Formats: sequence, structure tokens, C-alpha cells
Amino acid sequence: MKKISIFTLILVLSISGQAVAQELTAVDVLKKVDVVLNAAKDQDLKMKIVLIDKNGKEKDREAVMLQKGSEKRMIKFLSPADQKGIAFLDLPNDIMYLYLPAFKKVRRIAAHIKNQKFAGTDMTYDDLGTINYSEEYDPVFVEKNEQHFVLELTPKQGIKKDYSKLKIWVLKNNFFLEKMEFFDKGGNLWKKGEWREIEKNNNYWVAREIEFHDIKDDHRTKVILLEVKFDTGLKDEFFTPRYLKR
Repeated sequence: MKKISIFTLILVLSISGQAVAQELTAVDVLKKVDVVLNAAKDQDLKMKIVLIDKNGKEKDREAVMLQKGSEKRMIKFLSPADQKGIAFLDLPNDIMYLYLPAFKKVRRIAAHIKNQKFAGTDMTYDDLGTINYSEEYDPVFVEKNEQHFVLELTPKQGIKKDYSKLKIWVLKNNFFLEKMEFFDKGGNLWKKGEWREIEKNNNYWVAREIEFHDIKDDHRTKVILLEVKFDTGLKDEFFTPRYLKR
């Protein structure tokens, strides 16, 4: 019988211990998701938004989204005429503003209405805001397969959300989101989100198409990226209530 030397045994145990130490936790994975989603210094996106009702009837919108860092985001509709100029602004400390051209007034979005949908889409104001998932949710692994880390996220203590939990599918090769399920307070599936045509653009990962499906209303919102620009040096003035009126 071939004997194993004590040196070999120590080496094997050492390598095994390193492998265990290097295994990612659910928190590690979620933090990497945040890094990937907010990797760019700033983002300038032009997009087509398609609203699809339960009968398959479609309504098209065109919008621009500007984001700086991981805490400032502005979305403004460019068309059609009856939607042009509607704008949303998300700032640090959970401060949000809405501009409606018909009233020519910028108003701050109160906390109790952040669960309302934005301009007929399937995204609420809270959905549209910037987010660092690891700061707002506690994650646990549900499954690990060849392609994905599947995690269940529940709001951290003291964090108020309209969702009792989220279930996310994270691609192992780049830590980008591919799928998300949203559950209501009763634990029932409320909405689904899918990120498609994921590709690398100037060293940053993006999804060329995103679709949200409100299961309860049987309504869908599809977001198609038309133009993507990163790290263009967006000015802080773009992320002010005053700019929303322009």
C-alpha cells in the first residue's frame, strides 16, 4: 500500500481549506451584482419603451435615462407628444421628484406613493430608483447550478419595501442579473423581470432588452436600448429638480 506522507496530507488540507475560504457567500454574490450594475462612472441611455396590455395592444414611448454613480438617476420621456417631458429624478437619501409638463410643476414624491406605477409602465417609482441590493436586502442561496447563483432576498430590518421578497438569477460568468421575481406581502408572485441580450460595452455589461411582466394586471413593459454611452462626464446639474423642466 502506498503511504501518504505527512507533508502531502498537510498540503491537501491546506488547499482544501483555501477552497472553502474562497467560496462565495450569498452576501458576496449580491455585492458583486451591485458592483457590476453600477460599475460605470455615469450612463447615458436612450431607449424605446413598449407597453403591452393583456390583449397584446402596444403603446410606444421613447425616453432617455441618465445615471451618475450609484445614487443619482434621471428618466425623461421624449415621445409621444402627450408624454413628452414627463420626468423622474432619484437622488441620495431616498429623495425622488416627478415633473408633469401639463402642470409645469416639479413635486417631490411622497414615501407612501412610491409603490405607484410610473407613467403607465409596470415599474413603480421605487423600482425606477437606483439601488444597491446588498444595502437593502439580506440574501440566501436557493440554488446553484452551472450557469446561475439563485438567491432569495428579503428586506433588511428597518427597510420598507412593497415586496416581501425577491428571487434573482445571477449569471456566474459576470454577476449580471438575468431574471428576477417579485413577491407581494402575502408571498404571492406579483411581477417578473428578464434581462436579455446581455453583452459587454466598453468594459461594462448591459442588457439590450429588459421586460417586466405584472402578473396580477397581465401587463408588460419592454425596454429596448437604442443608444448606450458610458463615462461621458455627466454634470451634476442634470440631476436637479430644476433640470427636469428643460
